[in-house]
Amino acid sequence: MKLYLCVLIVSVSNWLMKAAGPLVLGKRDLPPALVRVTQLTAPALLAGLIVTDLGGRTLDWTQLIGVGVAGVLHLVRVPMVVAAAAGVATTALVRLASA
Repeated sequence: MKLYLCVLIVSVSNWLMKAAGPLVLGKRDLPPALVRVTQLTAPALLAGLIVTDLGGRTLDWTQLIGVGVAGVLHLVRVPMVVAAAAGVATTALVRLASA
């Protein structure tokens, strides 16, 4: 539940940041370096929240395996929804196999 709340907060924050840019800058373009930094902000925040949530209690190796699968699939350019679904399915299968 905590993770979903964090994802929701990051999503809303991201939408607000994206909406604030056009409202503040109007039709002026941002410098390319600032565009690159702002593109990396949301994934970095989300990764930090996930790592914090995973490391805040006893280490669960099944979650780490699922996050690893999702990360590898994302690196090979699988769509994010499919990568996340594969990570969840992998975690569930590992838990089922270990029970």
